[in-house]
Amino acid sequence: MLSAILFLAILFLSLLIFFVPGKVKYFFTLALIVIGIVVTTLWSSELIAGDGQEVERTLLSAGSGSILVLTIDRLSALFVLVINITVLTGFLYARGYLARYLQTKSSLSFSIHYFSYLWLWLSMLMVVMVRDGLSFLIVWEIMALSSFFLVIFQAEERTILKTGINYLIQMHVGMFFIMTGFLLVGRDTGIMSFNALTEYFSSNPNFPLFLLFFIGFAIKAGFIPLHTWLPEAHPSAPSHVSGVMSGVMIKMGIYGIVRVLMAMQSDLLLTGTVILAVSLFTGVMGIMMAIVQHDLKRLLAYSSIENIGIIGTGIGLGMIGLGLDNPVLAVLGFAGGLLHVLNHSLFKSLLFFNAGSVYLATHTRNMEELGGVMKRMPYTALLFLTGSLAICGMPPFNGFISEYFIYMGLFRSLAGATLTHSIVIVASVVGLSLIGGLAIFCFTKAFGIVFLGEPRSQKAVNISEMGRTMILPQLLTVLLIMIIGLGSPLVVRPMFEMVAQSFGVTMPTMETGSFMSNLSQISIIGGLFVLMLTLLLVYRRLHLKRRQVEAGPTWGCGYTAATPRMQYTATSFAYNYNHIAKPLLQNLKIMDEIREDDLFPSRRTFESHSDDLFRRYLIDRPVDWVSGLLKKIAVMQTGRIQQYILYAFLFMLLVLLLSFLKII
Repeated sequence: MLSAILFLAILFLSLLIFFVPGKVKYFFTLALIVIGIVVTTLWSSELIAGDGQEVERTLLSAGSGSILVLTIDRLSALFVLVINITVLTGFLYARGYLARYLQTKSSLSFSIHYFSYLWLWLSMLMVVMVRDGLSFLIVWEIMALSSFFLVIFQAEERTILKTGINYLIQMHVGMFFIMTGFLLVGRDTGIMSFNALTEYFSSNPNFPLFLLFFIGFAIKAGFIPLHTWLPEAHPSAPSHVSGVMSGVMIKMGIYGIVRVLMAMQSDLLLTGTVILAVSLFTGVMGIMMAIVQHDLKRLLAYSSIENIGIIGTGIGLGMIGLGLDNPVLAVLGFAGGLLHVLNHSLFKSLLFFNAGSVYLATHTRNMEELGGVMKRMPYTALLFLTGSLAICGMPPFNGFISEYFIYMGLFRSLAGATLTHSIVIVASVVGLSLIGGLAIFCFTKAFGIVFLGEPRSQKAVNISEMGRTMILPQLLTVLLIMIIGLGSPLVVRPMFEMVAQSFGVTMPTMETGSFMSNLSQISIIGGLFVLMLTLLLVYRRLHLKRRQVEAGPTWGCGYTAATPRMQYTATSFAYNYNHIAKPLLQNLKIMDEIREDDLFPSRRTFESHSDDLFRRYLIDRPVDWVSGLLKKIAVMQTGRIQQYILYAFLFMLLVLLLSFLKII
């Protein structure tokens, strides 16, 4: 009861952000967040550590009925944990990141920003804890509005405001599909809620309704081709907001999809196959488009789409496992996909925080203008390297563990599979391998171009490392990444129990024991590797402590006139890849060609651009067509009252004629 009162108090106390003094706003908001995290984490821990099925907390009640009830099961508990971790590290990082805006932004701007951040967090928590359809739609809308205000923090830039409006429109398109799904459930069962899905699915075809919900939630998650808002909104938002949006907000779409899947009773194989196909396509195309980006945050945004594809692949394989009555594939698929929700929230928020630090130091996100940042920002570089290794699925980091779940589910299901299912499994292995290989290529490019070499412009020369307020939250994230990577057996039991509670499927004891043994060996080997590396670094430091270390330029085979222009750029690094992927990515080169008769060429510039085909054909062209149509219709706006009266008269005449003909 006390915890519910505290949570409700946070909702009302959030309004005081507009009235507390400017210097106190941040700490007041932080205090509310910390209290809320403690309360909701205690609720979740009852399920993660115990054997309970559900926990209910009534926030508002009237008479004999409850108006707002929060219901937490193990699935909700996982997402509450993910939300709390990323929101806390993001807000701790925000203190240093927002310091540069203190002189240019008003107190009201900061109040709106902190209030929106707080309510984005609260709305996400309630999204995963409410079951009533109307309540869900309300908190879903609050989540969209609060994130919109966070995205347009620098609304004085017209492009950012335009991006925010585009984001808000697409969120409402997604909400339309979700609302339609709930209305269909309410019409058939009389109850508009997630709890009524089971009754609806028991007497109706399952796949059509699932498809409605999937489209709505997939827009939020960023599945291709419903992703077009994501690469625009993430670069426009402040980096701590980008970390939260990419780390947890897009996962609300994943939560909605899984919540609907939990109630399905038929069409399981068809549903799983569709999710798997869309997810593999999303993963491959997402990382392919990430490679050709020059904007560091846009690269990370497309990488988020790739990881949504990995999560969806695990969920799709889990559904296929249910449809085939294959508990090993079902459990490992669902567990791997949902564990990747947590893992991605950690390393992707870390990478966005790193990108924000680089942007604050250099005032650019263009990788072509960076280089040599590691020499001046060593901590940021090492943190980015850690996040890059984790996102590429390299052991002993956490990204490897969730992908290992999915791979093992595939390999252990291959022996007894039919020809058709073997083809699906092999295609999934090939798709995941391709995604992983391209991810290594992508982040080798990102780390090498940004942090290694020499500065390509003056923007990357006179820079310095960020302060402790921005480094410490990232170190906390790295600690959690390493705990999951090295202590992976600890996450197996909670993940398997969550899958068992959500989908009613358990893995045979023998398979579970074998899987646990493999993970234990991986953790031991990873721990020994980290220990050996630590000892080598300590020995090196002690060995060089009393010696004079000289530094000089790299030997260039007698050539001493090298310049930064002679090193790889972001474009040249991926030159061969661009040629191979050109039919899919439509890379454009902007340059003046040198003619054969041009003996003394003048100074030229070169620029490359990768166009998102889905955005061009699904968003830009329809919008341009509608805009052109409206401009043509605008000729009717003559400003003459006589013509406006004539329009009204003609309209009434048309209605009368249609009524007479009994058409309407």
